[in-house]
Amino acid sequence: MVAGLAICGGVWAATAAHAQQVGSLAPKPLPPLANPHDPHLAAKELFGRKTTPAPLPARAIGFYAKGCLAGAEPLPIDGDAWQVMRLSRNRNWGHPDLIVLLERLAARVKKEAGWNGLLVGDISQPRGGPMLTGHASHQVGLDADIWLTPMPNRQLTRREREEMSATDMVRRDRLDIDPKAWTPSHLAAIRAAAREPRVERIFVNAAIKKALCREARGDRSWLGKVRPMYGHNYHFHIRITCPAGRTDCTPQPPPDGTEGCAPQDLAYWFSDAVLHPKPPKTPPKPRPPLTLADLPPACRQVVFAP
Repeated sequence: MVAGLAICGGVWAATAAHAQQVGSLAPKPLPPLANPHDPHLAAKELFGRKTTPAPLPARAIGFYAKGCLAGAEPLPIDGDAWQVMRLSRNRNWGHPDLIVLLERLAARVKKEAGWNGLLVGDISQPRGGPMLTGHASHQVGLDADIWLTPMPNRQLTRREREEMSATDMVRRDRLDIDPKAWTPSHLAAIRAAAREPRVERIFVNAAIKKALCREARGDRSWLGKVRPMYGHNYHFHIRITCPAGRTDCTPQPPPDGTEGCAPQDLAYWFSDAVLHPKPPKTPPKPRPPLTLADLPPACRQVVFAP
């Protein structure tokens, strides 16, 4: 598994940086495509231009990093215990199962971690699919980013939602958490998410995983869901299972039941090759973007639905 992750490290690192990029107070619509049916057109160009969900029954179609979303629902931008960030991106859409879970989790974190609520980052586009910027996953409406900055006890302004940055939880040498930023409440928030039955993966920076392993007390079974991943020092990424009975959603292998806290589980992430990667002698060729033909056939109906 580590070898596979190493290949996509650049993608995850770019995603982490993207999470901190500011939004826009006056986003401009993208120009129309000259030939949206061009088979060589990158699928992100199609999905990135859709501003409303496909008026179809709710379906998460395909795999988390190669699929689309029908019948999406938005997470309201304000709730009793959450606020949505980077509104200009229009990425607060998800499968109805995920939206219900996020609303429930926000209340749970407020109770168990003592936070005022959650600051929610990207979920999915209105029709899922590949994004013009940022994530490789978040394509089927079953992934969501939660900032590691607790929600303040007031409603944020639009400018704050577009421009404020989350707090970096990782020490500058990336070997451990920053004790000035990390608190027991951060563990409580991640634990609350991991204890949700439908949550199957939580991605965090390796230094955060290290801190969780060191600090967790009592029942530690939830730790197995929390996986180290490139970046993710400002937010944690939750991923839920495919909806029950849906054969058009491609699942991933469930957690193996171990905590993932043994020295050999974390050694790769703190190796010099990962912390201080050297540029390759020959730059790799960029991967071609996904086209509509690379996605499940049902995604054609989703993206071209009125």
